[in-house]
Amino acid sequence: MQPLRIFGLVYSLMFFFVAVMGYIPPFVDADGYLFGLFALDLYDNLLHGFSGAWALIASIISVRQITLYFKIFGTVYFLDGVVGLFAGNAFLDFSIIKYGIADNTFMVNFLLNIPHIIIGGTAMFAGYYLSKKAFFTRPIGSRA
Repeated sequence: MQPLRIFGLVYSLMFFFVAVMGYIPPFVDADGYLFGLFALDLYDNLLHGFSGAWALIASIISVRQITLYFKIFGTVYFLDGVVGLFAGNAFLDFSIIKYGIADNTFMVNFLLNIPHIIIGGTAMFAGYYLSKKAFFTRPIGSRA
């Protein structure tokens, strides 16, 4: 299997874990906040589960499909993080529409949105850069 597809499988596992993390006591405080910062609702869990399922299916199908996943998903996720960084609320969970601009400090916005920026940026890097490198698209062990 190609390293890029394996990386896609890692992404899928990460998103499946995030989808269930809100139900694991060590990660949630007494008020139901993940890491004491934010609450994930059913919609968020479904969105993370869908992201994981998409990564899993794309990884299984082909390098072309996981590359497309990383390009589309990475760009949307990264932009969601940037919007959230400056507005406090972002668009993937419709919070910018439901609640408008949040009255948070920049540090709170940073902590809330840096995961999306890093995850989306890494996915964009994989889709736009690593997908063009032969090592990431050839099956492991091949010499071609």
